[in-house]
Amino acid sequence: MKFDFKEFKNNLLEKKSPDEILKVAESANLKKTLNAFDLIMLGIGAVIGTGIFTIIGIAAAGGPESVGAGPALIVSMIIAMLACLFSALCYSEFASMIPVAGSSYTYTYATMGEFMAWMIGWVLMLEYAIGNITVASAWSGYFFEFLKGFSHILPSWLVNPPAYLVNDYRTAVSIYQNSGLDPAVEIPRLFGVIPIAINIPAIILVLIITLLLVRGIRESARTATIMVFIKLAVIFMFIFAGMFYVKPENWTPFMPNGFEGVISGAFIIFFAYIGFDAISTAAEETKNPQRNLPIGLIGTLAICTVVYILTSLVLTGIVPVEKINIMAPISAAMSATGNNWIAGFISIGALAGLTSVLLVYQLGTTRILYAMSRDGFLPKSLQIIHKKYNTPHVITWVSGIIVVLGALFMDLNVSAELCNFGTFTSFTIVCIAVLILRKTDPNRHRPFKVPFVPFFPILGILFCGGLMIYSLFTLGTSAILFPLWVIIGVIFYFAYCYGNIRKIKKENSSL
Repeated sequence: MKFDFKEFKNNLLEKKSPDEILKVAESANLKKTLNAFDLIMLGIGAVIGTGIFTIIGIAAAGGPESVGAGPALIVSMIIAMLACLFSALCYSEFASMIPVAGSSYTYTYATMGEFMAWMIGWVLMLEYAIGNITVASAWSGYFFEFLKGFSHILPSWLVNPPAYLVNDYRTAVSIYQNSGLDPAVEIPRLFGVIPIAINIPAIILVLIITLLLVRGIRESARTATIMVFIKLAVIFMFIFAGMFYVKPENWTPFMPNGFEGVISGAFIIFFAYIGFDAISTAAEETKNPQRNLPIGLIGTLAICTVVYILTSLVLTGIVPVEKINIMAPISAAMSATGNNWIAGFISIGALAGLTSVLLVYQLGTTRILYAMSRDGFLPKSLQIIHKKYNTPHVITWVSGIIVVLGALFMDLNVSAELCNFGTFTSFTIVCIAVLILRKTDPNRHRPFKVPFVPFFPILGILFCGGLMIYSLFTLGTSAILFPLWVIIGVIFYFAYCYGNIRKIKKENSSL
């Protein structure tokens, strides 16, 4: 058979009209139960978590492959917030216009065609799944910090378990080496060859969250709301108690590593903002989405930005930058003031915060994969809806197992950076997509419009694209793994997706 390049090109660029996307979504039978308040709670549940309880320390003090912003972290936060703000406005326009599961994947399909839709979906898998691994790992660390407060009551094996049972392999090796122990001796091996290092608490948490999501979106939203109130109460306790221990001299030098530190901090702290876009993945389960989705997206971003800036001011005011604990910065800062009981409450808030983040990330993962399966990029079996709970339970379990497997070998820093690369890509694409659809379909009804087009979308592209390109040249492991992930996505598309979609369309045309 002769290869038809023109047909091949047209297939790659074939778009799905917003009307077609909406028609398919109407037959999905997902319950519409969420209101604007629920969406803001889901958004805060996703955004305020790992970033404020863990990543904020790395952004301020620096990490293995990056320099810290110091007290200028508030400038880094404003840069990251602006990148999110312009993207959030673009998300709001699309979410109100095409309220279906799939987030930026769906919006890309409507504007750039099949191939780009798959690539964005593939990158979103990286963003959410790897983000889940990051959160689960951080949760495990805070969980054992919390248990240490009960060391006089609980058995030693529970408070101080072997490092290879509560960490991934790379982290366990690092812990043993820093303790002067030989990892080859301390870490057992299966068949004398395969090292056994399993983060058991993280795996158990992921399985519990997966079970909750199978039960239903409403139950998940209620759980997220409870967790949000707990962690906000703890964070404000830190802000109001910590402000009395702030020493202004700790804010000088304000920018110890210059503008490089500020940009590096902006890239890292961007992880703290990831999650607000997960609101749009619940579009098909939202009541009056044209009104509630924009409120949920922009309301989440506004609340979280205020909380972040206040927290960073207090943190860098209490502890000199060089003494910030990068694993548990907030609780360690409060312990340094002598208020150990407050530090204990912060650990509880951290556990609640990280749990809610994991819940919303896992929700985002399943809804995006569900939409991609519905379009033929993934096997049809993943679309199956639970007869009792009306949730996509098969894809929920598949995504949960993927996170469990990833938690076996991914460490927190690299997975956080990879998650950032995925998010920057999807945010940039959504800003471009708004400009495209304004040109190709200017008369479509838009319940919410991005103001000052094309300037705001272009600013979103410059902020997100600029931070991503800068980081590709300054980071190490993640800057190699992200392009590799993109290449694997291209291979998978041509090996499976392209042919499967053509097969489905041929079957439908013959009916």
